Amino acid sequence: MRTVIVTAFVSLDGVMEGPGGEVGYRNSGWTFQGIEFDPAAYEIKGREQDEATALLLGRTSYEAFAPIWPTMDDFAGYNAMPRYVVSSTLEQDDSRWPATILRGVDDVAELRNSDGGPISIHGSATLGRSMADAGLVDRYHLLVFPLLLGAGKRLFSEADKDTTHLELVEHEVYGNGIQKQVFDVRR
Repeated sequence: MRTVIVTAFVSLDGVMEGPGGEVGYRNSGWTFQGIEFDPAAYEIKGREQDEATALLLGRTSYEAFAPIWPTMDDFAGYNAMPRYVVSSTLEQDDSRWPATILRGVDDVAELRNSDGGPISIHGSATLGRSMADAGLVDRYHLLVFPLLLGAGKRLFSEADKDTTHLELVEHEVYGNGIQKQVFDVRR
């Protein structure tokens, strides 16, 4: 069975929307506004790319990343690995950044149960929540920013479900207040 990892930039109040400057969110770009850049805080991002063997995205994130990521040297590893998009509405993948389209949670469960290494979910708030609610997330890689953003898409759903226990397996606090938190989901 493969490990499914949700990786996210998140505010202290759980918002993950618009970290890089996406249009339409009032706090867009919050990861670099008023937060001093510390390259050590982003070490985990390079490690994730080296360790992942597949990338799993929701439709919205895929459509945002497809025109940009293929041209970015920083994402050479992601550009070389298999990509999967979970969508019930996407007709076809983007030829600039080919991907296999999965139609729902059952398809992701089948992918997770196949042979291979870790599968990384980037961005994709709706997908991450759906996968967590279905019990398909094995690990969280979080960079928690010292901000309260209020409104915005949240990392976790508000579904009424049984408790999910997590085990903190790695953590660090950086001089700019960002906290790295890596949790395994206890089964």
